[in-house]
Amino acid sequence: MRIVDTWRFAKRMPSRAAAIRELLKRGMAAEGFLEVTDGQKSKDFSVFPDEPASLDDPAE
Repeated sequence: MRIVDTWRFAKRMPSRAAAIRELLKRGMAAEGFLEVTDGQKSKDFSVFPDEPASLDDPAE
């Protein structure tokens, strides 16, 4: 959850939970998303770059 924590600290959010609620609120209010096509998987919607996850840091 490093990406959420980085955003949280930059925005001075009081907690990780508050940051996640704010991100969800913003995402649900956003426009311009394409509809999902057949065959798309959950991993197609990642917020992380297309590189393998590190096995050293289970929090990511």
